[in-house]
Amino acid sequence: MPTDTFYDPLRCKEVAATPEERVRQWFITRLRDDLGVPAHLMMSEVGMKFGGKPYRADILVYDRSGQPLAVVECKRPDIELGGETARQALRYDMVLSVRWIMLTNGHRTFVYRRSGDSFEPCATIPDYETMICPR
Repeated sequence: MPTDTFYDPLRCKEVAATPEERVRQWFITRLRDDLGVPAHLMMSEVGMKFGGKPYRADILVYDRSGQPLAVVECKRPDIELGGETARQALRYDMVLSVRWIMLTNGHRTFVYRRSGDSFEPCATIPDYETMICPR
């Protein structure tokens, strides 16, 4: 029987088990357990303002000095990862100036690495040591 809530280890509280939250919690676990991102260097549901409007990034990954490194935009599994999802992540980048953008719906994940003033697609999700490498 599916649970009605999840414990979000980043927010340290129970959260409703919506389809998007399931994807967010899956990706947090993947970042932490498979890719070596320290839990204390991630935050979920991070508020910010862009153009005077409030926004919330699903997951932020920080480098060891506490600077934003990657933004992750999570969508429900039935949502296609198209241009609007990418534009949403790029708005966050206008505020955060991250090195990595990741988009996921739990079925597909797209990763982009900053290259100058733009982002280039990557074939795989980098581990934390690769993410923080300045190359």
